[in-house]
Amino acid sequence: MVKIDPALGRCGVLLEPTSVVAKAWEEVDRIGGRAHWAPAVAVVTGAGPIGLLAALIGVQRGLEVHVIDQVTSGVKPDLVAALGATYHTGPIEEACAAPDVVMECTGVSTLVFDAMEHLGPNGVLCLTGVSSGDHTIDVDAGLLNRSLVLANQSIVGSVNANRRHYEAAAVALAAADHGWLEKW
Repeated sequence: MVKIDPALGRCGVLLEPTSVVAKAWEEVDRIGGRAHWAPAVAVVTGAGPIGLLAALIGVQRGLEVHVIDQVTSGVKPDLVAALGATYHTGPIEEACAAPDVVMECTGVSTLVFDAMEHLGPNGVLCLTGVSSGDHTIDVDAGLLNRSLVLANQSIVGSVNANRRHYEAAAVALAAADHGWLEKW
């Protein structure tokens, strides 16, 4: 059992989804740390619970965070802005050029490949969303391979968490603006 800050109240239910992104960020750090790496810019695809929590942790890490979603108004853009991140509705290349990290939180196949195509040199793409598997996309596998290898990029999938990820999630939630968490 992992103790959470009692001040979180009912927002404590966010511990489990936050543990998923805490693990994802750990994976990004581990892979990015394979060489000298100082990430500055992150893109998060999707502004659902996992995407918003990934953005929260990115902001807590001091990164410039861009969140991409389809919704043009309402609570999602407002929550992203309240974090100090930037909300976008277009493709990654319009949001920012060559991010160091992309947290893909939708599972939408076209976004996964968009993220691969626009990831910066030495970048890490972390897939937390699960694709349905019923969509076919034409991909130039040779070009993708060359791009990933020559730009020293990595792709990792992440979903389940263990105790240390729950502990990291508890720390992230305790440090978050509780008013922001309550707006969900």
